Amino acid sequence: MKYKLRLIISLFILFVWAGSCKKPKNNPTPPPPQDSTTAASTAKDSALIDARDFYLWYKLIPSNFDAQSYNDPNDIMVAIRAYSNEPGFGSGVDKWSFGVLKKDWNQLSGGIGNLNNISSNGDFGMSVFFRASNDLRVKLVERLSPAGLQGIQRGWRITKINGNANINTNNQDFIVNAVFYSATSTFTFIKPDGTSVDITLNATTYPQQTVYLDSVYTINSKKIGYMVMNSFLGDTATIDNDLKNVMDNFATKNVTDIIIDLRYNSGGYVSLQQRLADYLAPNSTNGALMMKETFNDKHQDYNTTLHFTKAGLLNPNHVFFIVSQSTASASELLINNLKPYMTVKLIGPENTDGKPVGFFPLSAGDWYVFPVSFRSTNSANAGSYFNGFTPDAIVPDGLDKNWGDTSESCLAETIKYITTGTFTPQRMELYKPDPSIIAANKVLDKTFFKGMIDARAMK
Repeated sequence: MKYKLRLIISLFILFVWAGSCKKPKNNPTPPPPQDSTTAASTAKDSALIDARDFYLWYKLIPSNFDAQSYNDPNDIMVAIRAYSNEPGFGSGVDKWSFGVLKKDWNQLSGGIGNLNNISSNGDFGMSVFFRASNDLRVKLVERLSPAGLQGIQRGWRITKINGNANINTNNQDFIVNAVFYSATSTFTFIKPDGTSVDITLNATTYPQQTVYLDSVYTINSKKIGYMVMNSFLGDTATIDNDLKNVMDNFATKNVTDIIIDLRYNSGGYVSLQQRLADYLAPNSTNGALMMKETFNDKHQDYNTTLHFTKAGLLNPNHVFFIVSQSTASASELLINNLKPYMTVKLIGPENTDGKPVGFFPLSAGDWYVFPVSFRSTNSANAGSYFNGFTPDAIVPDGLDKNWGDTSESCLAETIKYITTGTFTPQRMELYKPDPSIIAANKVLDKTFFKGMIDARAMK
C-alpha cells in the first residue's frame, strides 16, 4: 500500500501503526505467545529482510550475511553500514542505520525524555563537551529535566564526577557512563562567577524542549532575530506552534537578519524542517521545488517531491546558521534546501555531520529498525554532502557562555558579519581546531540520535 500523503502536523506514525494493529473484537483464539528465544530469532530475520528490501545499498549486502550471528536487530543495522559504498566517497558512508526496542521508541517519539538519547530509563537532561583536553563543559540542559530544575546552565565547568577529578579526554568512557547512563551521579561545577557547587542528579524522564531560546537584538540599526532549535523531533503540533510564535514575533519586531542556531541539532522529522524552511525562505519560493526523496530501485514508487508553501511575514534575502559536527540530517537538509534560493552563511567550529540520507521505522518483532532508505537532493539536484558542510567562518564553539550571550564566539562572529559585511580577517589562522578535542567530542556525541525521519508508513 502506497502512502504519498505526508503527515506534516500529526503524531508520530507509531501511533498510527498502533491503531491499525488492534486485535479484532471477535477473535476468540489469540495465537500462542512465542518463547523469547524464538521471538529474538524472528526479530533478527525480520531486520535483515527489511534491510534487503529498503536499504539504499541493499545490493551490496552479501548473500551469506547471517542475521543470527548478531546479538540483536541493532547490531545487524550497525553491521550493514559497511556495505554502503557511495561513488566518490568509498565504502561505509552510512554511520546511522540502527535498531531500537519498540517500547523505548514509543516513549521517546512522544517527546518524553531526551529524544536524542535512546534510553527508556531517563537521564539527567544534561549533555557535555570538552572545551580543552581537561576542560569539560555543560553544552546543553533540558529546561524541565533534573539538571534544568537544579538551575544548571550551559557553560558551567565540570571538575569532578562522583568525586573523581580525573576529568579529561583520556577518561571518556567514565564520563559517558556517569553523564548519560547512570541513575545517580554527583557533579562539582564551577560557575561563570568562579564559585563551586556540588549537585547530585537522579535520572528520570521529562518533556523535551525543542526551541531553547529566541531573542531579538538591535545592533547598529540592525534587527537580528536569533533562535536556538535543538531538534526536529517531538510533538509536531507543539513544535509547529512554537515556530509560528517565534517567527510571528520576529516579524512584529521588524527583524531583518535571522540566525538559526543548529549546532547540536541532530535531526528529526523531514516535515518539521519543511515547516521551518517555509518560514525562512523568501516570498519568491512559494510553490517552488524544495527537495526530492529518492528510494532504491525496488521502491521508486515512494519517490517524493516537496514544494515550498511560504509561511509567515518574513521575507529574508539571507539566513545564518550556527553549526558543528553535531549538526546532522534534517538540520543539514534545511540548509541544503534553502541554498538555491537565498544567501546562506554557516558559522561554527568544524564541518557538519554529513547525512544527506534518511530512514523510517520498520517493524521487526519487538524492535523497530531504521536502515537508511532514501537520499535527499535540493532543487539544484545537490545532495552528496557525506563530508558535511564546511562553515564560511571557522569559529570555536563558545562552550564557556550561555545561550544568547552576544559575546559567545559563534554568535559574536555572526553578528559581526551582519553588522559589517565581513567575517574576522584570517579567522582560519586565528582558530585551529584541535583534532583530539574533535575526536573526544565525537565520542560524547555518539549517545545522540542522528536522523532524517520520513513519517509515513511503508509496510
